[in-house]
Amino acid sequence: MKYELGRCLLNERLIESGKSPEWLAKKLLFKPERVYDFIESKRVMPLKIAISIADSIGCDVHDLYELIPYEQERIRGLKE
Repeated sequence: MKYELGRCLLNERLIESGKSPEWLAKKLLFKPERVYDFIESKRVMPLKIAISIADSIGCDVHDLYELIPYEQERIRGLKE
């Protein structure tokens, strides 16, 4: 099945884990602004970074974004 990325859920996952964006940035050797850019959807996390973030905060990589199923009807509509 094909998906589109919805809203970034990183902030929710950080809250659940009891960690802060600053903690995550320090752990992964990023500037805090980069983590905030992910949270605010100014940047999309590359897969390698998403895997590292998920591992650091103890969640599944799929839990970092809303995943919206791409409707087959929309695909057919584009072909016509």
